[in-house]
This record gives sequence, C-alpha cells and structure tokens, in this order.
Amino acid sequence: MIHMIGNAHIDPVWLWQWPEGYQEVRASFQSAVDRLDEYPEYVFTCDSALFFAWVSESDPALLERIRAHVADGRFEIVGGWWIEPDCNIPGGESFVRQALYGQRYLREHFGVTATVGANLDSFGHNASLPQILAKSGCDSYVFLRPQPHEKKLERPLFWWRSPDGSRVLAYRIPHEYCAPRDDIGGHVDRAIASLPERDGEWAVFYGVGNHGGGPTKANLEQIRALDSRGDLPKLESSSLRRFFDRAAGDGELPTVTGELQHHAPGCYTTHSEIKRTNRRAESLLARAERWCAVADWLELRPYPAADLERAWKLVLFNQFHDTLAGTSIEPAYEDARDQLGHACSLAAGAFNAAVQSIARQIEIPPEPDTRPLVIFNPHPWAVGADVELEFPWPRAEGVHAVDEHGQPVPLQTTRPLATVSEPRARLVLAADLPPLGYRTYRIRPGGRPVSENARRDLVLENEHLLLELDRESGRIARLIVKAAGVDLAAPQAPHAVVVEDRSDTWGHGVRAYDDVAGEFRCESARMLETGPVRSILQVHSRYGDSRLREDYVLSAHASHVDVRVTLDWHQPLKMLKLRYPTGLSTAEATFEIPYGHLVRPAGGDEEPGQSWVDVSAAGAGLSVITDAKYGYDVRGGDIGISAVRSPVWAWHDPRELEPDGDFEYMDQGRQRFCVRLVPHAGDWRAAGVVRHAAELNQAPFALLESAHAGSLATRASYADDGRGDVVVTVLKRAEDGGAWVLRAHESSGRSARARITALGTTLDCDFAPHEIKTFVDGRETDLLES
Repeated sequence: MIHMIGNAHIDPVWLWQWPEGYQEVRASFQSAVDRLDEYPEYVFTCDSALFFAWVSESDPALLERIRAHVADGRFEIVGGWWIEPDCNIPGGESFVRQALYGQRYLREHFGVTATVGANLDSFGHNASLPQILAKSGCDSYVFLRPQPHEKKLERPLFWWRSPDGSRVLAYRIPHEYCAPRDDIGGHVDRAIASLPERDGEWAVFYGVGNHGGGPTKANLEQIRALDSRGDLPKLESSSLRRFFDRAAGDGELPTVTGELQHHAPGCYTTHSEIKRTNRRAESLLARAERWCAVADWLELRPYPAADLERAWKLVLFNQFHDTLAGTSIEPAYEDARDQLGHACSLAAGAFNAAVQSIARQIEIPPEPDTRPLVIFNPHPWAVGADVELEFPWPRAEGVHAVDEHGQPVPLQTTRPLATVSEPRARLVLAADLPPLGYRTYRIRPGGRPVSENARRDLVLENEHLLLELDRESGRIARLIVKAAGVDLAAPQAPHAVVVEDRSDTWGHGVRAYDDVAGEFRCESARMLETGPVRSILQVHSRYGDSRLREDYVLSAHASHVDVRVTLDWHQPLKMLKLRYPTGLSTAEATFEIPYGHLVRPAGGDEEPGQSWVDVSAAGAGLSVITDAKYGYDVRGGDIGISAVRSPVWAWHDPRELEPDGDFEYMDQGRQRFCVRLVPHAGDWRAAGVVRHAAELNQAPFALLESAHAGSLATRASYADDGRGDVVVTVLKRAEDGGAWVLRAHESSGRSARARITALGTTLDCDFAPHEIKTFVDGRETDLLES
C-alpha cells in the first residue's frame, strides 16, 4: 500500500526573506484546513513548531481550526523541532534545544508531542541524531537527502542507529517531497518506480512546496482517480504515524549505523559569517546559562529564563538549513545578522549581569594604587589560559600581578587595541582558574612586564613543543612533540592553498575540492612578541589581491599553538584551504560531530565537522581545532580546513553563469578566526582535544574590579566534572523552574564512570560509550526534562 502524505514543505527563508515565509506559512495552513473541511479522507502533515507560533501571533482563529484538526488526527504534527535545521553544522546542544523547545511548545499548545522526526530537506544527517531523537520522544525519522545517487541504501526503510546504540526507524522519501499543482500522476509513477518492490508499506509525499502551498484540490481529486484505476498499489491518504506503525512489522529490516551523507558539501563552508556567528552564539549561551545558574543558586540574581529562551529560539531559527548552510539570498543574511546579533546580546547581557552580581559580593580589601582583577572560568574543569585585558595605566610606571596569596603571576605587555595618546596598557596574564569558578588577582605598580621582539629566529619553544617556521615559505619547518620525540612537520607540502571552485552555492556534484590553482606566497615572517607569558611569530602572505596574516602563538606552558588568522579575500569562484600536513601515514581520521566523534577514511573527500579533526599514527598525532569553521578534508596525514569559498549567492545547478553576467560573489573581504594546533603523543583522547576545543571556543572572562566588602571568598568553584571522558556541557535552570538541569556526554567512545559536582550536589553516574545524559536535580531524565 502507498501512504499518500500530504504536506506543504515551507522554507521560511531561502530565495526570500523571513517575512515572506511568515505569510506563506499562514496561507499554507489556511489552505490545509480548508481542504481538510472539504475532503474527509485527507490528512495533512507538517513539522516546525515555530510555524504554529507564527500563526498564533497573526491569526489566532486559524490556530483554533488547526487545533481542532490535530485533535481529530487529521492535521498531523511531526518533527517535534523548532525548525528544520541544517543537520551537520549546529552543535550538539542546539539539536537538543530544537527538540526541547519544539516538543514543549506542541505539548503546551496542542496537548501532543511528535513521535516521528522529520528533516525532509536537510543536506545530510549527523550520526548522533538517533540518540537525540530517541531521547526526545521520537521513534522514527523521515528524510530525503542524501538521495540514492549520493548514498546507496539496502532499502529506503531501515533501522538507523547512532554510536551509543540508540535507534529509530528511518525512511528515505522516494523521488521528492513536493509535487506539481495539477497533474501528480508522473510524480506518483516516478516515486513508485524508485521503490524496491510494489508490495509492502511505502509512503509517497505530495503537495506544492518550498514556497509552501500544500496539496491542491486537483491533487486530491487525482489521488481518488488514480486509486480507482486498479493498476497501481492501493493509494491511501495517510499519516506518517500510520505508515511507520504498519511498516515496522513489514519483515526483517536492515540496520544503518552512523551518518547519512553526502549532499551539498559546499554548504559546510559557504558564508563564513553565518558559520562564525552561529558558533559564537552557541558558546555565549552556554556560558551565560552556567553563570546565571550560579548567580541564582547564590541568591544574587534571578535566572533570566525568558531572555535566554528568546535568545535560543533566535539561534534555532537561524540554524534553518538554507540559512546556516549559506544558500539563501544576500538580504536574508542581513536579517540573520540582526537576529543572531540580538541573541548574542541577550546572552552577553545575561552573563554580564550574573558575573557582575557575583564579583560585587567578593571580599576585596582595599590596597593603594592596586587594581583587582576577577577572572571567570566558563568550564566545569580547571583551566590554564592567557588572559588579555586593557585599561588606563601609565606605561612608564610599570606593573606586576599577584594572585590571592600575594604570589607573583607571569605578566607581559602587548600592543594596545586603542591607538591614542592617553596612557593605555594592554596586559597578558597567565591565569590558572578553578572549575566553573573565579579567581581574584591584583595588578600592582612597579616592575616592568617583559615584552620584546628583538630575536630574529623563527622558533617557538617550551617544555612541550618546538615550532619553527621557514623564513622563505612561511610554512612550518619543524613541529616537535617532545614527549614523543617526533617531528610532525612536512615542510615541502603546501599550506595556504587556493582551489578552483566552479560549483554552485551548494557544491552540488562535489566530493573533494582538489583542483589547485596556486598557493599564498610568503612576503614576510618575523618574531612579533616574546616574554614570560607567550611568544608570537607572524607571517604575511599574498595571492593576487588577497592577503593572509597568521600569528603563531605559543604560551609558556601550553601544549598547543594558536594560529590567529586574518584573511582579506578577493577571489571569486575559488576556495582557500589551510592545510596542516604531517609526516604521518594513516588511512583514517577522527572528526568531531555534534555531541560525539566519528572516524572517517582519510581519502580527501570534503567532510562536515564541528570544531576539531585529528590524525594519529605510530604513537603521535596532530589535532586541528577551529573557532569558526565546519568544512574539512584529510588526505593521509594532511588535514585541510576549508577557510572560505566564493560562489555566487543562491546559485543552483543547472543554472550556468553567463560570461558577461553581473554577479555578486560570497565572502569577499576581511574575516578573522583562530586555529589551534595540538601536536600530541598517543591519540587525541590522551591530548584532551575535546576540552581544548571547548576552551578555544569559550575563553575565560576578565573583569576589572574595585575594593569592597563582600560575603564571597576571593576564589571559588561551583561545578566540576572530574576532567575525565565525561564532559559536562550544560548547567541551567529547568524549563518548569525550580530545579537545576545538568547535561553531560561521554566524549571518548568508551564506558566511563564519572563523579560530577554542581551547585552543592554530587552525582556518581555510569555512561555508556557516546552516551548523552540529562539530570534534573540529580535525577536522570530525558532531553525534554520530563
């Protein structure tokens, strides 16, 4: 039997801006309920909880009609998420929040939660999704991409299993999720022809979509006519719930473990700004929630639940697949910039209010001519980091720093951000911070922090690492891991590689970006800064009209090197790959995925990743971490970061670009991001790469304070995950208020027992490999906090 699934796939943003999508949602839902009133056999299916919130704002009467049809089972709500996001780029917690806010909205306003997950149009699906779906109320999942020419499946219906063992029943839609407005006979024929056999239970989607619309009267009349012909399998207007319930007993089904890829690999990189702002917003929200929870627990400031929820929903909306993937029209990104900026502002404001209220209660005795400094650690583990701050201070006078015990702390000066005649100092302090806590330092007059760049060699070295740059090429000439006695450098291999990229905005038809056009050429390399805290090497390179600045930073006791990248890019229809080659020989590489990791072949294909990629072999390896990028490739021991690509905005194959066309190219101009290189002995687990990545993306926060009385100590800690394989990612107030929510995941792919302390409570808990756990006031629960 063929279950005919009537739907109106709606892209709220794509070749239009969101107000147009807003109106189209209302119009499509109006059409849906009208058809439901006219055709008693008809069932309409839709996802995205946000759409109902929009209808509630603009047409409450329509929402009441929808509610009545939901109650009688003919308006089926699937998905359970706030929106259909890109399913590779958002962080693990963003997928949890899609379900948390989506399902809770449906339960509050319709008395239901979705049991069928749905991301019909997303461009690939990460391997952690079955666990997230199963732990948020869904037992099944429907999708379209990757299509058969992109990924072969034994059957379109299968059990999809994530690395932790969770599974959902998944179905790949045959042919398409949309259908013509009038004659759908050809659409139905092509869908049935793509199925492995005519017998059994199958689902075919129909309805006008992308810009909404849904099934038309002509569609519904034609289904009646097609079903009456007798030469097709039985066609029945149906729901996805009915389909999955019947299909689950339809014989032995295959199991697929891991990710469902690849479609549109260009989307891992397209539009650098939206990618970077998404990462920043996710990081600011995680930091804000933790410290707002601490401030509330200390009874200093109420938890700002409404502001943080508003910020999260703005982030979730802009993770819509055509937005975050970079495939929408240029004006849509002005809206995204404003909305994500508002989310970042809400998160930063909530965090600031929390830490200011805490800092005000720290007991800081007065001391003449001294500036107290309170540094906050956003992570539930101890962090050592170089912290920069800038404030008025006569440069000639000199300063030094001490901790809360009066012990000296390494300090050096660096170039101020402000170029003014007023006395302005910028300092770099080597801080050691307690887990999810703060520490108070003092900046005192006297002494002269060292900062000097008289050395002419191009070597950075400490007890862990030695990095040397080649003066002519600007490449890494030596990268020695002292614990392993290994030099990882491959100085003959290219670094800043420019690749020809004639593919469309999505990167349709691409498996690898390997058509090399050239390489940035080094114009200068020098020692920029040295001192007791850190040393910096600077390389300037050029390719045509594009310029690249890379500052290699090694802290005195760090096991990593940060590469601060400033790129001024002016190359249409090209990509920049920053390659970090090693002398290692390996056939596999490990990539971070949302709330987990995945091993993939190191064959050079373009792959999605979160913030890190690792190659390891023969007792050593290199991890490469970014704070803004998501596209990578690995060729043996050579890791490539897709730094930028420049197709035409919203250009979709098979449209060809006219030679004399007036086009705007993406990502032209200046951008900044940071790459962290973690050379290591052993594998990435021993190097602590998961925590390195978190620390790069969420840095400590320094707050200049004043002397005052208070009830808090000069140093405190409020949560600690033990720094093992289990990583705590979330500490927040429960959605229903009162209780505290803690979320953690097993990060190394092996069973673990963890002792976690948070806000005065201790948890002793076991984690299976790759498992995500949520606790509400110490009680384990699902992702919906129910």
